[in-house]
Amino acid sequence: MDRRYKHLNGEERGVILAEHRRGASLGAIGALLGRSASTVGRELGRGRPEGDPARPYCPQLGADRYRVLRKRCGRRQKLVKGGWLHDFVRGKLVHRRWSPEQIACRLKSMHPDDPTRLISHETIYAAIYAQPRGGLKAEMIAALRQHKPSRGLRRTTLA
Repeated sequence: MDRRYKHLNGEERGVILAEHRRGASLGAIGALLGRSASTVGRELGRGRPEGDPARPYCPQLGADRYRVLRKRCGRRQKLVKGGWLHDFVRGKLVHRRWSPEQIACRLKSMHPDDPTRLISHETIYAAIYAQPRGGLKAEMIAALRQHKPSRGLRRTTLA
């Protein structure tokens, strides 16, 4: 049996609805789907309206609640467009030509006790390269320090 977890799909929720209406136990429904009885029980709890546990299971409500709970999972992004941190990083990177390492170090010295105002240089690099193609991405990449000359251009000295 495959030990990796797969989320419930609409077809499995339909089977849960039909078998629950038939009066099957959680273990029987779980065995039919190849799932744990606790998974079936959680899904039945998610699919009932809050405040009225006597109402029957609704697969659509269970799926909607699942999606809402899934959105809350994971870390929140720090560099969101329009936030003060994004504006600070962009200003230092584009206008002052600071490196991401310098920006991260400055934030650390400005706010040593507030972890919500800190950001690593790796996060800054990831945010730059994750942006969609366009003028802003090209502008930010051009602001990064690159130690090699552009192809075809030679460095010359005055002789």
